[in-house]
Amino acid sequence: MRITSKGQVTIPVEIREQAGLLPGTDVDFERDGKTVRIVRSKVKAKNSRGSRIVAHLRSHPGDIHMTTDEIMKLMRGD
Repeated sequence: MRITSKGQVTIPVEIREQAGLLPGTDVDFERDGKTVRIVRSKVKAKNSRGSRIVAHLRSHPGDIHMTTDEIMKLMRGD
C-alpha cells in the first residue's frame, strides 16, 4: 500500500467490510507509539444521509406506508 501525495490510502474492501466502514463513515486516527489505528469516529455526523432519512420518517409517521425492508433499502441507498 502506498500513501499518495495528498496523504490518502485505499483501505482494502475486505477490511472495510469486516470493520463496517461504509462510504461516508467518519473515522479518527489513534496513535500508539509507531502504530496508527483507524477507528470509527465517536462524534456522530449531525447531517448524515441516514440521519436525514430517519428525521423525515419520524416527522411524518402517518404519511409513509413502507415495510421495514423498503425502509432499509432506502437507508442503504439500494
